[in-house]
Amino acid sequence: MRKVISLKKRPVDYIYLVFFFINVTFITYVVDIEQIIIKDPSNFKYPVWPLPFLIDMVHWWGNMFDPLQRLRPMWWQATIWLDVVLFGPFYLLAIYAFIKGKEWIRIPTFLIMAVLFTNVFIICSEEIAGPTPALNLPLVLLANAPWFLFPIFLIWKMWKHEHPFTEEV
Repeated sequence: MRKVISLKKRPVDYIYLVFFFINVTFITYVVDIEQIIIKDPSNFKYPVWPLPFLIDMVHWWGNMFDPLQRLRPMWWQATIWLDVVLFGPFYLLAIYAFIKGKEWIRIPTFLIMAVLFTNVFIICSEEIAGPTPALNLPLVLLANAPWFLFPIFLIWKMWKHEHPFTEEV
């Protein structure tokens, strides 16, 4: 028989929870949803969501540092749709599972984090050597680093521990 290890005794999981929370509340359903709702950032009307100051922030980032975000080629839009449809719901489930110690999240974590790593690898490859390079490559790579590193850390955690949240009683 197994019992859940208290979240207080799993302090590293707080870091993962912050990552999931930032993603679901800001990256996925502000930054990324903006790119679905607004097709052309140079010609649009402000929607109900995201709020205008958030849209302006996303556009500022694209104009100043990351032209891919402004140009939104089809392959980029595909990664955005994956974020909204696949990653967003995963982050919500992961928040619940990590807090409650639900080990059913282990296998979905392998799958989702592998896709996330792949997406970010492709995006960063374009930023480095593609036809639309980042305007400030070090800053853009630094900004993308969590989505490159957290999948590695989460896959490692789930690979290393068959029971990441429980212990034998």
